[in-house]
Amino acid sequence: VQLQASGGGLVQAGGSLRLSCKASGGTFRRYIMAWFRQAPGKERELVAAISSSSGRIVYADSVKGRFTVSGDNDQNTVYLQMNSLKPEDTAVYYCAADETSLILTTVRGYGYWGQGTQVTVSS
Repeated sequence: VQLQASGGGLVQAGGSLRLSCKASGGTFRRYIMAWFRQAPGKERELVAAISSSSGRIVYADSVKGRFTVSGDNDQNTVYLQMNSLKPEDTAVYYCAADETSLILTTVRGYGYWGQGTQVTVSS
């Protein structure tokens, strides 16, 4: 599976961005799709994940109520709508996937990764 992420950029605090991740080379409906982020000097952490088959969603506590993850099985694409952005959301955001029935929250749970896309939120 190849993952292509896009949509990062520079935004002021309180603004919004939408990230996209298009998957190719696999059966999209079999995958758990996830967004991770990594800020400078910090470990990569799960932001949100969605099951392409069941639609089940998991969010990190830090983004609940502000971020929304969604998937389009016809387009093989997962989105991350980020609203009310804060400077602490600044990070490189990565799309990840794995063929599993469980939503895992660790980096090791995902075997496929896209390139990162930078999100910078200015105060």
